[in-house]
Amino acid sequence: MLPEKTDTVIVGGGQAGLAMSEHLSKYGIPHVILERHRIAERWRTERWDSLVANGPAWHDRFPSMEFPDTAPDDFATKHSVTSYFEAYATQIAAPVHCGVEVLNATGNAHGTGFVVDTSQGTIEATNIVAATGPFQTPVVPSVLPDLPGITQMHSTAYRSPDQLAQGAVMVVGAGSSGTQIADELRRSGREVYLSVGPHDRPPRSYRGRDFCWWLGVLGKWQAKTPPAGKEHVTIAVSGARGGETVDFRRMAATGITLVGRTQRYSDGHLHFGPDLAKNIAEGDANYLSVLREADDYIARNGLDFPPEPEAHIIPPDPACISDPVLSVDIAKAGITTVIWATGFVQDFSWLKVDAFAPDGKPLHDRGVTDIPGVYFLGLPWLSMRGSAFIWGVWVDAQYLAEHIAASPALKAG
Repeated sequence: MLPEKTDTVIVGGGQAGLAMSEHLSKYGIPHVILERHRIAERWRTERWDSLVANGPAWHDRFPSMEFPDTAPDDFATKHSVTSYFEAYATQIAAPVHCGVEVLNATGNAHGTGFVVDTSQGTIEATNIVAATGPFQTPVVPSVLPDLPGITQMHSTAYRSPDQLAQGAVMVVGAGSSGTQIADELRRSGREVYLSVGPHDRPPRSYRGRDFCWWLGVLGKWQAKTPPAGKEHVTIAVSGARGGETVDFRRMAATGITLVGRTQRYSDGHLHFGPDLAKNIAEGDANYLSVLREADDYIARNGLDFPPEPEAHIIPPDPACISDPVLSVDIAKAGITTVIWATGFVQDFSWLKVDAFAPDGKPLHDRGVTDIPGVYFLGLPWLSMRGSAFIWGVWVDAQYLAEHIAASPALKAG
């Protein structure tokens, strides 16, 4: 049964909601977590079968609990991640109510606080924490019309090569999801086209240390804002097969046809921008910049790390980069499936408060809004680069819990 009143309602039962619950419990603040499905639902039902975490297990976890079934330097499977969050919820005795959808949350007309209407009743609360995460509503661009014989899906609906009809596959988007899905499909024997836009392409590891370690010692996890012009640039990194650097030239060598950004459709053809070489070159520059910063750090600190000069070698461009394909006849190419690995938008339509910019983005400072009692958690760059990661959301949740604990409303209560 849901309580009629509580101090704080947390909306979302994923990593952000659980981290928030742990810190509120430490302060003795009454709260509930409302999850419309199950704990870590997106890991269960919106990820492909072979997915593993993109960071090693020593990194992608909460501080007080290690993965019981994954070695520190390995990459947890999606099933391990789901089990981890379930076990964590039990460890902290999180008051999770699954199967409860939040319909509306509005200011209390009869006093301070909020009224939260749910699929199982109404709760009055002093605070609301929107902890629904960055991966909410899949984005599918309106480029390709519905065509007979062509199945279109977002990457959240992809599970395995066997799920798809026979034929070639176009994957649009070359971040972590798109590159891993395209690689899996090619390894299964499919003809694959991969549409590559602007991206960062960090090394999986360098001179004996994982990329996540390098981000830490180089101070990049704590960066407060993305570099200018890089606000929407995706990151191509993979934990597949024990972790490997995403290398588009190597993907082309396996038979994947790389094309530029998908622009439009006409008369049976998909058309692509002439930007493939530029996008690949900028990804290379990002990759090499990390290597140089790592080398400088090693030299500055006198560390005895093994040299890796071969990592700096960028091989020649394959034909599909130097002489790019600018359009594809879908029928002649035998394409029967288009997978849109094109990201997500956030949906806070249930939260009826004046805490949003005209474009719908939350207005906040480290998750704290100008509306007393309204908080956001788990968003990219909430307070730093690491905010959307498991360990980062735990740090941000600690800050929000401190803010709630110090609020006049709690002291008055």
